[in-house]
Amino acid sequence: MSNLKIAVILGSTRPGRNGKQVADWVFAKAKARTGADYELVDLAEFPLPHLDEALPPTLGQYAGEHTKAWAAKIDSYDGFVFVTPEYNHSTSAVLKNAIDYLYAEWNNKAAAFVSYGSLGGARAIEHLRAICSELQIAHVRQQLSFSLFTDFENFASFTPAALHDDAANTLFTQLETWSGALKAIRD
Repeated sequence: MSNLKIAVILGSTRPGRNGKQVADWVFAKAKARTGADYELVDLAEFPLPHLDEALPPTLGQYAGEHTKAWAAKIDSYDGFVFVTPEYNHSTSAVLKNAIDYLYAEWNNKAAAFVSYGSLGGARAIEHLRAICSELQIAHVRQQLSFSLFTDFENFASFTPAALHDDAANTLFTQLETWSGALKAIRD
């Protein structure tokens, strides 16, 4: 295996969430690759309250144990696949909150985006691209967008079309390439 570590971050904690199925599908595809070691990170396992740090994350002076644990987790990765629903033309509040907790731990790493929603979650990805740019995260062009109408049966069971397989391979290749390049810069 590679020395690259990439997190697939499940960006929804909502009861009955569709994101778990999407993240599991992404993770299964990722685990079959040899360009990086992938790990599924479920935000439900990192219950971060609404941002409660007194100092800005750019200072890196975290007070809360939950923040320190989250920072250590994110710092250990070279890249990220953000799996997000689209809520009200944006990403989920829980994912935005988790991102906002940290700063340096995100810097000079790479990200890719996977979304789902009535319009494939495209607007959530656009917001994440702007957020990641501010955090000095290089984001790859290829994205995966799943429609609640065509990639889910009865809006509940994830049944992605086969056409997403090639796009996923392109996404992983781009992400691994950028993660490796940025790891060299950080090292």
